[in-house]
Amino acid sequence: MVEFDYKELVKATGSFSPSRLLGKGSHGSVYKGILEENQLVAIKKSSNSSGHVSNDNSKKLENEICVLSSLRESPYVINFLGTTHDDHDSACKEKNRLLVLEFMPNGSLYDLLHADANPPSWPKRVEIAIQIARAIQSLHEGKPLVIHRDIKSANVLFDLDWKARLADFGLAVLRVEPSSSPDLDQTQPAGTIGYLDPCYTTPGKLSTKNDVFSYGVVLLEIISCQKVIDVSRLPASIVDWAVPLIEKQKLMEICDSRIALPPFMEGTIKHLLYVASRCVSCKEENRPSMSEIVSGMDQNCLAGRSVKIPSWSSLMWSVILMRRPRKFPKQWHDQGKCDDISKGKLYLWEILANVTEN
Repeated sequence: MVEFDYKELVKATGSFSPSRLLGKGSHGSVYKGILEENQLVAIKKSSNSSGHVSNDNSKKLENEICVLSSLRESPYVINFLGTTHDDHDSACKEKNRLLVLEFMPNGSLYDLLHADANPPSWPKRVEIAIQIARAIQSLHEGKPLVIHRDIKSANVLFDLDWKARLADFGLAVLRVEPSSSPDLDQTQPAGTIGYLDPCYTTPGKLSTKNDVFSYGVVLLEIISCQKVIDVSRLPASIVDWAVPLIEKQKLMEICDSRIALPPFMEGTIKHLLYVASRCVSCKEENRPSMSEIVSGMDQNCLAGRSVKIPSWSSLMWSVILMRRPRKFPKQWHDQGKCDDISKGKLYLWEILANVTEN
């Protein structure tokens, strides 16, 4: 971890110029910073009101520094570059701490799904889903274990290569040894409405399954491009809207209708929808672990592998599939869950092999 000079970072952001503001979160504002040799970074400072930084926001920023500094570098989590010296000229130095992060030039998953006029392709959606799953898995299996508590599309950012990175650890909780961590019992439930696990009602309910629930919500959001809370939709909650459709096997009613679903992706999307339904189960014991989710995706979601598809192929599929009836194979309505997925895997790779060879 690098220690930066506070004044250097103020200069790098143009004195926190509004033109450099990248976004605002629950406890901090993020600015684009330009260091020496034109290195781009993201610089986060505590949110303030009328020039006053609240103790709560300051504590969240300090918590984020603590959590990020405990993590090993991961291709699925935003890189923590450093923070400011503790000895800069300030009467309340902790309230002026700054967090320096890797610059993510391509915005958030929320923007991609809801603000971009061009919806992501189906293979890209699956790739994003897998990358987020691996990010959460790395937190849950790390030492110390980390529970993020604020998994949502706005906290998934894209790097230069459009790889998804999990960000914003202000609400995250470190769990070294649960049996010897009395402070965890005092951690009040927190998160974002729509993504927040309804089972997480008291400090004692904190567990990795809270993140699993939130991940399930994000999966539904990725596949449907529906907002997680939409008062114009009945029901307003994406979980209450999507789960009954999954139970009735009306899967195409969930899929984003703006872009045709290729037949070779149907088994994969079906698998993801069933994963999502398990993640958002009202019974925690029915929810899979992130390890189980990633393992299942590695077996059934081949878009997780890096395959270069010529741009003309996407156009070709769009033209062909625009005229194709949008329905799943008949066997999808039979009893059972994912019997046809392995068959879909073979078909996918046969097609990709033909495309990449030409």
